[in-house]
Amino acid sequence: MDPHFTVTSRYAVKMLEKSLRLYTPSLSEKPMAEFLADKCDDLGFEDIQIDEVGNVIAKKGSGAPRIMLCGHMDVVPGKVKVRKEGDSLYGRGASDAKAPLMAMLFAAASIQNNNGTVFFVGAVDEEGNATGIKNLVKKKIDIDYAIFGEPSGIKQVTIAYKGRLAINLKISVEDSSHASAPWLSKNAILESMIFARELKEKLEANQEGKSKGMLLTATMTEVKGGTSHNVTPKECETTFDIRIPVDMNCKTIEQKIATLVKEISQERKVEAFYSILDETEPFEAPHDSVLVRAFTLGIMEAENSRPTLIRKTGTGDMNVLGNQWKIPVVTYGPGDPHEAHTIDEKVSIDEYLRGIEILKKTLQHLKRLHDKNI
Repeated sequence: MDPHFTVTSRYAVKMLEKSLRLYTPSLSEKPMAEFLADKCDDLGFEDIQIDEVGNVIAKKGSGAPRIMLCGHMDVVPGKVKVRKEGDSLYGRGASDAKAPLMAMLFAAASIQNNNGTVFFVGAVDEEGNATGIKNLVKKKIDIDYAIFGEPSGIKQVTIAYKGRLAINLKISVEDSSHASAPWLSKNAILESMIFARELKEKLEANQEGKSKGMLLTATMTEVKGGTSHNVTPKECETTFDIRIPVDMNCKTIEQKIATLVKEISQERKVEAFYSILDETEPFEAPHDSVLVRAFTLGIMEAENSRPTLIRKTGTGDMNVLGNQWKIPVVTYGPGDPHEAHTIDEKVSIDEYLRGIEILKKTLQHLKRLHDKNI
């Protein structure tokens, strides 16, 4: 790479646009991984590798502190036409989370030797079952701080995420009958709806006055049932996505679910069986860490205003790593979180470019604060 190569705003926008043209739903991230590995090479990174599950990992700089900048390469399904309109750049993943990912790449590229070591990671499957981050936490990478890339808006730093439980609930009734004589048997779809409503209401009970960030929510996301248009169904399956705030944990909610499923099935006289599809513990990062201070200074320097520390209602890769590695972590990135997963997803180009500057300044402050703290 030409040592005099500087990342211009035009180049940074062009590369983001290029990344959006690669449609990379979960577990189909290979084109994005190859694109990022190639860019890392151009930008002077070392030890560039694509690991066994498809994560890209590259290193830049030297010395302390050792910082991981981790964004995800996958997007939710559904194509969005890539185009520029005024200050907006449209495309699937524009906000969630290719703008944060590319902003991290260019911020990491600014690190010079002896100013700290940055590990840039493009993770797979964040929108799925977190295969990428689960594989990463098993590796012995010696890291002091980690920053995850998700859209928070450039003046907000995410310090907490809810946990997540995904459960499959299967309701079975004794018999099926002809749809013209529905009184002859119970209807598993109908029973499933009644069961699901009751389960949801009981799990979400007694939460008056809580903020959205501290609410437990139980949301039905999938229903499967029935074998024929004129036969009453004998079985029905529903999927629940349950989000758990930081003052609760997966185990107590699982115990509650077990008790409720037993009670409701006895009351309704149906057979109920549930299985856990996925579990991620909630996570809250310490508010007074050196990392949060570095972000506060970086944002104040670039934007002349203090950032807001926020608890988000979603679940992210930060949960997995934060709970395992016990190091200071935050989640941050340009983009409006409400644009995530929308049918015409977009990001503000100006915000993306300002995000790169804030991340650069934050890395400088982090180096200084870390050295002072030793």
